[in-house]
Amino acid sequence: MISKFRFAIVSDLHIACPHTIWDHPSRFHLVEVSIPAFESVLEHLTQLNLDFLLLPGDLTQHGEPDNHAWLQERLAKLPFPVYVVPGNHDVPVLHADRQSIAFVDFPYYYRKFGYSEPEKFYYTTQVLPGVRLIGLNSNSFNDRGEQIGRLDLEQLRWLEEVLAASKDELVLVMIHHNVVEHLPNQSRHAMANRYMLENAPELLQLLRHYGVKLVFTGHLHVQDVAYSQEVYDITTGSLVSYPHPYRVLEFRQDNHGRQWLQILSHRVESVPDFPDLQQASRKWMGDRSTPFLMKFLTLPPLNLPVEQAKEFTPTLRDFWANIANGDALFDYPHFPPKIRRYFEKYGAIATCGAPTLIDNNSTLLL
Repeated sequence: MISKFRFAIVSDLHIACPHTIWDHPSRFHLVEVSIPAFESVLEHLTQLNLDFLLLPGDLTQHGEPDNHAWLQERLAKLPFPVYVVPGNHDVPVLHADRQSIAFVDFPYYYRKFGYSEPEKFYYTTQVLPGVRLIGLNSNSFNDRGEQIGRLDLEQLRWLEEVLAASKDELVLVMIHHNVVEHLPNQSRHAMANRYMLENAPELLQLLRHYGVKLVFTGHLHVQDVAYSQEVYDITTGSLVSYPHPYRVLEFRQDNHGRQWLQILSHRVESVPDFPDLQQASRKWMGDRSTPFLMKFLTLPPLNLPVEQAKEFTPTLRDFWANIANGDALFDYPHFPPKIRRYFEKYGAIATCGAPTLIDNNSTLLL
């Protein structure tokens, strides 16, 4: 196996060509910057001698044909290989409508970016000698045609076959939905569970059995590194949401056979129409935070009365922006003790109670 390589992750691009952009009063996505922000990132990445680039889903605003076409044409011009998987926004409908492509069309747009067999929605490829990438599709539809985050049985069986045949390789897994919780009680929280893979325990059981330690996800729009029983779920924030991050990662194996992964995070600081993108985007998110916060405070487990929730929302204006930024620490001393303790759980605190700032820049011993 190759002892050292470098790759990058850019997630949740939500590419929106100008004529496709739509607005909604509570969206946190600043899709207006999707293309210039991506161009800014590519300008940096093309200088780094990368081995490959990963894009873990939500490549487009809402699966528009023009946005998929623009992206695949842009990726084809890059000097390094790129691998993608679909996010919920890329295949929002089973059958094509006036806005979005059909579910089965996605792989045909990205035949050069993992889907060499476009009749399948998942793939595996050797990206480097001894290094295997598995791209999974976490988008399914139930009997009512509603989109859900789940791996079907056929895909799980295929995955086990691939893993069983890859025992001597370093395996990297890319999937849109989270497989390890990044937020307190994420899999059971009414607002957060849709970002989790419904059958994450089944996937994790397979990964642990075959010694797979690295999973790269998106969807949640936050910078976070989560760990559960030998598996790291490294999720990367959205390029169109504060803080507009992307990651550069370097794997190396030392002379003692130990494997390390260094993670460095970067931010898009400005684009032509937003010279101070970080400040403008943080304000954008804060200005639109009230509906989100009211729902968050009045739902379980807090179940606050509406009037009490209204009292707390001004203080919490930047709560989600701080989570999205990664490595957040929360202390609201004037909140009632129960509520104060609840918000502290959202901080970057290890089980031992000490701050653990690994979400943006860290080196992991695998």
